[in-house]
Amino acid sequence: MEQESTFHTAVRVRIRSLRKAHGWSLDNLAERAGFSLSQLSRIETGHRRLSLDQLTAISTALGKSLDELVESPDDSDVVIRPDRHDSRGLTTWLLSKDDAGPQGLTVATMRITDQAGAVAPDDLGVHPGRDWFTVLAGTVILYLGERVIRIEAGQAASFSTTIPHTIRSDRGPADILCILDHDGKRSHLHT
Repeated sequence: MEQESTFHTAVRVRIRSLRKAHGWSLDNLAERAGFSLSQLSRIETGHRRLSLDQLTAISTALGKSLDELVESPDDSDVVIRPDRHDSRGLTTWLLSKDDAGPQGLTVATMRITDQAGAVAPDDLGVHPGRDWFTVLAGTVILYLGERVIRIEAGQAASFSTTIPHTIRSDRGPADILCILDHDGKRSHLHT
């Protein structure tokens, strides 16, 4: 048999571990999944290629979703890596994936290093909806239309994004936790 991928090995180990966690023998799971004992044995030991229909039957029998059965064996589904935009003075950690946040909202943390100062009209963004953020560390300056609002660590802001706006750090890096609707995500995260 050719060398099997780490992914396939991890799925086979997960099947065996879940079967044992249920206290089931190979025969118990084979019957529940609609396989012969030898077929399931070959699947678990790697002597049979995994197929989508087999994985679907096994996941159903184990009471797991297909996603749970085949989740990634590496850390990419757990570790959130930063997305740096040095030209914008912004680093973003996207905490919700694929609009999986509450009610399809996007949750992210941002480190803002672009310092407050003169803001040109082109620097201000406008889009439908609302933005919400809380300052975790440092201080930010919210430019909201003609207003300049200082927001310190421990404070939060909510505003209509139909008003031209941008956020800059005040005298050093600032970290915020923000919630963005669909239009806010597209505007602020350039997705």
